[in-house]
Amino acid sequence: MVVLKGRVWKFGDDVDTDVIIPAKYLRSVDKTVWPKHVLEGLDPEFSSKIKPGDIIVAGKNFGCGSSREQAALAIKWAGAAAVVAESFARIFFRNAINNGLPLIEAKGISKAVGEGDVIEIDLDSGGVKTKNGALRSAPLPPFLQEILKSGGLVNYYKAHNK
Repeated sequence: MVVLKGRVWKFGDDVDTDVIIPAKYLRSVDKTVWPKHVLEGLDPEFSSKIKPGDIIVAGKNFGCGSSREQAALAIKWAGAAAVVAESFARIFFRNAINNGLPLIEAKGISKAVGEGDVIEIDLDSGGVKTKNGALRSAPLPPFLQEILKSGGLVNYYKAHNK
């Protein structure tokens, strides 16, 4: 059973990839640059506040906008353990899984938690425990769970194609 427990950083609906990591930082290949600027359009101090294991919670359509893979990587490299949202943009969802960033789609999460709350996510069952009760969502299919457990699609491929 894979359980993640962390402090919540809460954002609203339609958080797009341009806000997650602004385009002006995309030319850098330095892995330390993107986490320093993650979500700065919504909270200029966010990168200095997030700690390893924290969890981002958002409303509907998280990760909409351009298909930049760097958005998922910026969140992961900033230390977020997972993102829980009402819904995700499809391309962001796949980019996150491919890069080993766990996502949980949980209806009602944006009303069930506040910033700073501690929540617990059971990746195997899709359950989310909050101080106000538990939310159930469909767990990720086993294949996607295996990709996450491998740390992303490239690691999964290497492990299964020796």
